[in-house]
Amino acid sequence: MWFRNLLVYRLTQDLPLTEDGLNEALAQKPARACGSQELATYGFTPALGKHSDALAHVSGDFFLIAARKEERILPSSVVRDAVKEKVDEIEARDHRKVYKKERDQIKDEITQTLLPRAFLRRSTTWAAIAPKQGWVLVDASSAKRAEDLLSTLREALGSLPVRPLSVKIAPAATLTQWVSEQAASHDLVIGDECELRDSHEDGGIIRAKRQDLTSEEIQQHLTAGKQVVRLSLAWQEKLSFLLDDKLGIKRLRFEDLLQDQAAEEGGDDAAAQMDASFTLMMLTFKECLPQLIEALGGEEVPSGI
Repeated sequence: MWFRNLLVYRLTQDLPLTEDGLNEALAQKPARACGSQELATYGFTPALGKHSDALAHVSGDFFLIAARKEERILPSSVVRDAVKEKVDEIEARDHRKVYKKERDQIKDEITQTLLPRAFLRRSTTWAAIAPKQGWVLVDASSAKRAEDLLSTLREALGSLPVRPLSVKIAPAATLTQWVSEQAASHDLVIGDECELRDSHEDGGIIRAKRQDLTSEEIQQHLTAGKQVVRLSLAWQEKLSFLLDDKLGIKRLRFEDLLQDQAAEEGGDDAAAQMDASFTLMMLTFKECLPQLIEALGGEEVPSGI
């Protein structure tokens, strides 16, 4: 149950949640299989998978939810080739040109014919809601994937007053300062990976991996005006991750100390293991995220909120 990525959203109003209330709301938007003529479906699925029927899992003040997308994979090249074959057949048979309107109709008909035979793909996105901290944390690497979950949750609850986390100082400026000064703050330690980008739109990009970021080569790039837009960091020997200039956290790794603790507390029961790891993860986020936000210059609260 350890998240691999993290996008942080801030609740802008109190969100009173109960276990029963949340489960009832999520049940209004259940995950289901694609119909024969559907391209995709999206809905909530039990947070602990086969280990519990409950859509929401609750641990202390934290709520875990999961949304599943099922989609039919119909490559555009397959449709395009089938359309071309049909158009060529009509033009040869009727000795006339097939124009756009008729071509689009043919494409729709072929798509409907091919859909029931298309492969199905499923993907699950997890999110944690921490009402007391005012967070919704989504295990996603892209804002689009997170927004799919948030918009469906908004429909289920009736409202979901959230906005992406923002900080007072441009993250790239802070990351650049850390690498330039060869030190971060708030128990954060710089790793061995970064991406540097020229401030000009068409400027160059330098990616360094398994590199000493204090080296003269890296410092010369900074002196030349490049900014750090992605940086690997570790926190208190508990977490390591890659932070970008949009505040996205990727390649999130919980160190062995936490994983061993979860294994010990969860015992042999799979559901108890998942609960223990979720709880430890959230308690770690509860401690780490405020420090990370403060290190990045403090949270920016837009006027009117």
